Amino acid sequence: MHNEEKILVNVTPNETRVAWVENGVLQEVWVERSNKRGLVGNIYMGKVDRVLPGMQAAFVNVGLERAAFLHVSDVCHKAIGAEDENCEDIAKLLHCGQKIMVQVVKDPLGSKGARVTMQVTIPSRMLVYMPTEKTLGVSQRIDSGAERERLREMVKQIPEFNEAEGGYIVRTVAEGVDFHEMRADMIYLQRLWSGIQERARNARKPSVIYEDLPLYLRILRDIPIARIEKIRVDSSETHKKMQRFVDQYVMELADRLGLYKGERPIFDLYNIEEEIQAALHKRVNLKSGGYLIIDQTEAMTTIDVNTGAFVGHRNLEETIYRTNLEATQAIARQLRLRNLGGIIILDFIDMDDKAHQQHVLAALDKELSRDRVKTSISSISSLGLVEMTRKRTRESLERTLCEPCPVCNGRGSVKTAETVAYEIFREITRMARSFDAKQYRVIAAESVVSRIMDEESSSVAELEAFLNKSIRFQAESAYSAEQYDVVMM
Repeated sequence: MHNEEKILVNVTPNETRVAWVENGVLQEVWVERSNKRGLVGNIYMGKVDRVLPGMQAAFVNVGLERAAFLHVSDVCHKAIGAEDENCEDIAKLLHCGQKIMVQVVKDPLGSKGARVTMQVTIPSRMLVYMPTEKTLGVSQRIDSGAERERLREMVKQIPEFNEAEGGYIVRTVAEGVDFHEMRADMIYLQRLWSGIQERARNARKPSVIYEDLPLYLRILRDIPIARIEKIRVDSSETHKKMQRFVDQYVMELADRLGLYKGERPIFDLYNIEEEIQAALHKRVNLKSGGYLIIDQTEAMTTIDVNTGAFVGHRNLEETIYRTNLEATQAIARQLRLRNLGGIIILDFIDMDDKAHQQHVLAALDKELSRDRVKTSISSISSLGLVEMTRKRTRESLERTLCEPCPVCNGRGSVKTAETVAYEIFREITRMARSFDAKQYRVIAAESVVSRIMDEESSSVAELEAFLNKSIRFQAESAYSAEQYDVVMM
């Protein structure tokens, strides 16, 4: 079956959103806000703040809110003039106050600063330039061995490849290109690198010396051209910028890029707004009646598969097998849509049949093969768990669009009215031991006050008798379920 794939770009003054739609269904979404642009790919002139021999790492001041983290494996011996290229002792390679050029490979995540490397890479449309390495690689995603060899030999024939330092990786989108296109790309990269070096020499303090392209241009540079049939953008100004980029670098997309002029918002055409909202919920319903529960924590993400209302036609084992098979498709889509990364634990429903287990794993592997982000999966454990990893370079959709709940502080649940009522009783008793008051006034949420005045009225009477003080309660609609104040009168 032919897959119809589209890229939709929604632009407002403060935010750019890009949706990848396949057969009318949202597969991936990217969000970039003008005040919070991603840092991955940015190059900084930094200064070593601290060297940590125990961790074989260093913290580098690059002018951001938090210092960046640099591991010894990401130190470029050539860039710092290290005599021993095999040295892996951070204390012998770097020292406090040293100026170094670094590139962000992971955005700041949660409380962690950015992860950086000294092994700089600069992508263009068809090539990735590696100024510190004299190597030549070709993307393994190009299926044809003959085509990979053709591209490798072509790059070797380009005069600029032999004249300049550094190496290259030929990207997947270079499949089928000719010598002149490849050479133009290489010349562009070398000019870009010269400019970066010049800015690095002139930098007086830790600062950014190269920023990656904005989201709407990165998409044009990075998408697999052969798969995308249409690109539509709803901003005429952004459309002109994208058109100029296409004319210069990606002429194959010229007839696929268009300005959307419809009355309805572009994201409403494919229910993308609803899909984004649904992607922020824990539960994902499957067509069969089963469902997934997705829990994202600091350390890992867990995805639990449940049969729900689905009852198979033959027996329970068949029901479980069919639910797990359907779940593989939903899991692969949710990983892309929510941009979940790091360690991911999949809790499939237990299957006794080994053949069923292998079929489910094979189905999961097939679904993940469409993911442009690197993934790896393990076998099913005796508990029915599959451990997998997905490379994480930017925040997930939830972390981008949401913040911890101020009511439950990110726990995902709030204390019951009964629990809060007993906390209030303890607080009053604690205050009575330390201070002499005539009476107490408690201000709390309506649900808590209702609980106290009804089910806990006898407890209040006992407490008043014990303290020989009166206690008054005031319901405040602005208070959250766990919020209260005890005031001494």
